[in-house]
Amino acid sequence: MTSHPAARMHTPHLDLVPGTVELADAELAGLAGFAALLGCDVPAGWPPGEYDRGAIEFLRNRLLAGGPDHAGWYTWYGITREPSGARGMLVAAGGYFCPPVEGIVEIGYSVVPEAQRRGYATEMARSLVERAFGFADVRAVIAHTFDSNPASIRVLEHCGFRRVGPGAEAGTVQYRLDRPA
Repeated sequence: MTSHPAARMHTPHLDLVPGTVELADAELAGLAGFAALLGCDVPAGWPPGEYDRGAIEFLRNRLLAGGPDHAGWYTWYGITREPSGARGMLVAAGGYFCPPVEGIVEIGYSVVPEAQRRGYATEMARSLVERAFGFADVRAVIAHTFDSNPASIRVLEHCGFRRVGPGAEAGTVQYRLDRPA
């Protein structure tokens, strides 16, 4: 796997901060310390959706096991940016399930309910795809969702993904985006 630093990414409305073991530990310990480390407000309902305590622990352990070469291949935090440039509210979590395997990497994302329908998931997904295709060995990006989640399907379609068939888990469908020619 080709590696380069996991620098912060920026979208039109979000600062994307790569997860670290320190951030995951703070996130698991409580919102106050987590908010202080991120330098932003964290909503009381954090974490969002399927990005729950189990997912945080799983991704933390993968990052810990992988060491510095895996920086940026797991959790990313989406924080709104105020017009002044200051950080606002933590609204999203997303990232990769692991570094590329045979040229394929899988993404996931989740947005807090009070920030949904504002394009944050699409911005995050596009940035994750762009970052993945910055590695020469990544040929495709995949994502899994449920047919019962039309918002997630819209995000993937807006990012250029196409439905390719059933997903790995019962009831899921897989979407795929191949590296542009």
